[in-house]
Amino acid sequence: MAGTGLVFAGYVLLHMYGNLKMLAGEEAFNTYAEHLRTIGEPMLPRSGLLWVIRVVLVLSLVGHAYAAFALWSRAGNARRTKYAAAKSAMRTAWMRWGGVFLLVFIAWHLLHFTFLKISPNPDKQGPNVTQNPYELVVASFQVPWMTLIYVLAMVALAFHLAHGVFSAQQTLGWTMTPHAYRRAKAVGYATAAVVVVGFLIPPLSILFGLIK
Repeated sequence: MAGTGLVFAGYVLLHMYGNLKMLAGEEAFNTYAEHLRTIGEPMLPRSGLLWVIRVVLVLSLVGHAYAAFALWSRAGNARRTKYAAAKSAMRTAWMRWGGVFLLVFIAWHLLHFTFLKISPNPDKQGPNVTQNPYELVVASFQVPWMTLIYVLAMVALAFHLAHGVFSAQQTLGWTMTPHAYRRAKAVGYATAAVVVVGFLIPPLSILFGLIK
């Protein structure tokens, strides 16, 4: 759980950085998107490294989900009474159901931007939009309900990252002293804040017309 969680934390930080290229305009973002497909050439085929990353992420996702459901089942079998602390129960529920929501969102996100390349904007359709990464992102987040789904996913991600990054450090033995414990908490909150704010800047800028 800790190992795969840290893989995802590193990935979302890099993904967030790439998304912020939207602020630099169409050429910068599309150049970045194309660069992802040409990294490693000619030693690797086109999109070779990208597929390696995808395979690692899929394996990490399977491992993370397996660990989550195994722990969920173990906790259910071990605990026959409800949590005494409402705060602990609420945090556990957020991690469980927030994780399920994120899993569904990831599936939709991949279909939307990677595999099917769907434009939910009725005013922007066709290959000039769907085959242009910048235009597809702009067309998508000009639709309020699409942006709302993304915002809700980022709220779930914020809770997941804040607790998950802290828990990973705890699992790895990095919280053995009060100072280390507080530092681990701060790292979890900081990671969540940076990632979520960074992810929300482009879609909200598009929705409110700052990026066109």
